[in-house]
Amino acid sequence: MSNLALIAKTQSLIALGDIIGAESALVELADAEGDGALMVVLEQLPPKDILAVIREYDNSKESVINLLVTPEMFARAVVIEKQYKDLTRTHLRGMVNSVIFREDGNPVEFLVAIGELEGGSEALADYFSEKWSRIEAFARTGTFDSVEDDGEMLSETALLSSAYVPPKLEQDEVADQDWMQLAWLLRYECPDLFIETVMVLRAKARAHDLGLEDEEEAEEDDGKVETGDTDRGKATPAARDDDEESAI
Repeated sequence: MSNLALIAKTQSLIALGDIIGAESALVELADAEGDGALMVVLEQLPPKDILAVIREYDNSKESVINLLVTPEMFARAVVIEKQYKDLTRTHLRGMVNSVIFREDGNPVEFLVAIGELEGGSEALADYFSEKWSRIEAFARTGTFDSVEDDGEMLSETALLSSAYVPPKLEQDEVADQDWMQLAWLLRYECPDLFIETVMVLRAKARAHDLGLEDEEEAEEDDGKVETGDTDRGKATPAARDDDEESAI
């Protein structure tokens, strides 16, 4: 099968909601013609289709797609993940962890690529959404213990200064290949992106406290699908012009 035919088949399966079938077609190509052939196809797939495959990760097995996707490909997919109505952010956290912390990978390269795109800090804020108080504590004290935090929020200038203070925790102490390690890498390896993410988290927290979150969700609802449908392989969100442009 030619690359163009495989791309058409993959996109058709994704449009039908058959994510497993689409991934299988890509894996078969890698098995038959090698990783290089798969990379050629991945480079020609739009971000929304790569996203549809990698967000349905299965941590019980390695995915050749997750192992090969480049930081730039992954970043373009991450910033449009908001099209899925996944209020728990389960899929977002799962795919970020599985790709960024893959074996022999460089997490910082992925973070830099995400930070370079419009919507990158918003995507990372969504990733940390259930841990925002502990991220604030980490920004304030250098530890994740919110009990030790006095509740005072650092200004953006103070955050920038604190980002260059030697870490209280070594990376080995938080090497969980999850949100703590990601936060540590952001703060000490990508401080500007860490600060942007904290500021977005604060804005989201304020919106939640003011009851504005639901209104914002309603305004942005066009083109989204229920996560339950995507989990059952029934639907994928249609790409919107503004999201595709912001991801490129």
